[in-house]
Amino acid sequence: MNFLIDHNLGGHAEILLGNIASQGWLELLPIRFVTFKEMNLSINSSDRIVWQLA
Repeated sequence: MNFLIDHNLGGHAEILLGNIASQGWLELLPIRFVTFKEMNLSINSSDRIVWQLA
C-alpha cells in the first residue's frame, strides 16, 4: 500500500511510519510512503494533478 505524502507532512509521516513499524504492521501489510519528489511532482502541483497521479 502506497501513501503519497505532501511535502508539508514529511516529518509527521516519518513519525507515523515509525509507529506503524514498531507495532509490527509492516510485517502484515507492505506500507510505503512516497514523496512528491519521488513521483516527480512539483510541490505546487494542483489537487487535480495529484489526484490524477494517485
